Amino acid sequence: MTYFTVATLAILVSMAMLLVRAFKGETVYDRILAVNSFGTKTVLLIALMCFMTGRPDFIDLALVYALMNFISTIAVLRFTRYHDMLDDDDLRARRLSAPIAPAIEEELT
Repeated sequence: MTYFTVATLAILVSMAMLLVRAFKGETVYDRILAVNSFGTKTVLLIALMCFMTGRPDFIDLALVYALMNFISTIAVLRFTRYHDMLDDDDLRARRLSAPIAPAIEEELT
């Protein structure tokens, strides 16, 4: 076996372990980290296949995939951060504390 084959098998094994971690993660952040690492391993696998086949044209594809992986991870992390901060109780409290028009206030009392 060549070094490329061993490296490919090692990446595939680590990707399988990351999939297990993504499905059985204890918290949301564990799962996000596993999916991000899976995307990074995919970029490595694409780059390795480029060198194995002798076609460096796919390196551009690997770079685009890496950028998409980074941006999507940041977007999901921001969504989970702000989604956790705004529970239903917080939204109700904000609506109740907001100033309302005097005409509506008279109707309520």
